[in-house]
Amino acid sequence: MAATSCGWLKNTVSEHYPEPILVEPKIFSDERGYFFEPYNRELLRREFGITADFVQDNESLSRYGVVRGLHYQIGAMAQAKLVRVVTGRVLDVAVDIRRSSPHFGKIYSYILDDQKKHLLFIPRGFAHGFAVLSEKAIFQYKVDNFYDKASERGIHHADPTLNIDWQIPPNQRIVSAKDQTLPFWPEAEFFD
Repeated sequence: MAATSCGWLKNTVSEHYPEPILVEPKIFSDERGYFFEPYNRELLRREFGITADFVQDNESLSRYGVVRGLHYQIGAMAQAKLVRVVTGRVLDVAVDIRRSSPHFGKIYSYILDDQKKHLLFIPRGFAHGFAVLSEKAIFQYKVDNFYDKASERGIHHADPTLNIDWQIPPNQRIVSAKDQTLPFWPEAEFFD
């Protein structure tokens, strides 16, 4: 990919977000350290077609083996997310749960870390989760809709239909009690 004049590396994408969008920011490094823009609304709109209006930032700190997800919100409270790793390394996973999508059920996985500083845009209609592969990880994400408990849904991280390789042995995974009770794929609630 060639660097654009705006300091981001260009990626081609449809307006309708058929899949997640990996954004590779241009990092300017010298003897003092580095500089980059982790978020620039206009550049994301112009260069990647990301028009989500983000309303909230969230951050989590997790240790090795933590698996969070697969989470999403339904209906009017559905959320698009722009995620990144500030410290550490994670396997980030998005699953297309839009029945009308030609990619329904497709799993997208990415390594996000504090070295490459990639951002990942996850459109509405995707379940999302991540596994911490480093000793610890600080994970940040923007959402374009507020949290709503009544709209909260999820799919069990160890669903045998999806068979996601979380890169963490099952006996080393740290999963919340809440996430352990999430339904499996056949019982999950999907988008139309």
